[in-house]
Amino acid sequence: QVQLVESGGGLVQAGASLRLSCAASGRTFSTSVMGWFRQAPGKERTFVAAIRWSGGTTLFADSVKGRFTISRDNAKNTVTLQMNSLKPEDTAVYYCAAHRARAAQSAYVPRLGREYDYWGQGTQVTVSS
Repeated sequence: QVQLVESGGGLVQAGASLRLSCAASGRTFSTSVMGWFRQAPGKERTFVAAIRWSGGTTLFADSVKGRFTISRDNAKNTVTLQMNSLKPEDTAVYYCAAHRARAAQSAYVPRLGREYDYWGQGTQVTVSS
């Protein structure tokens, strides 16, 4: 099992920045990709960004490209989502997720929620206009 704990959410004004962190524990060696998803009120959960532990390959949703960055610290088993130029439409609960490594997926970065095996409890991000 892998446990994920998010932190760093809050209330900010449009244009501000926030940094979310995800601390992973347990069998983290069994995971290959860490991702961030978000769910706004009344909407489905959507992909935000992801990063491979090995090599650092990243993937972003079009809606956050150029504004969000994702990084990882392999030694600390943490993943950080740096969110800049926040917009009211970024308001959502943000979830950290982990994808278990599969054979023959040396460079794969999934963006579908169903491809992630472990989830955190989420952290609220609210951006006021």
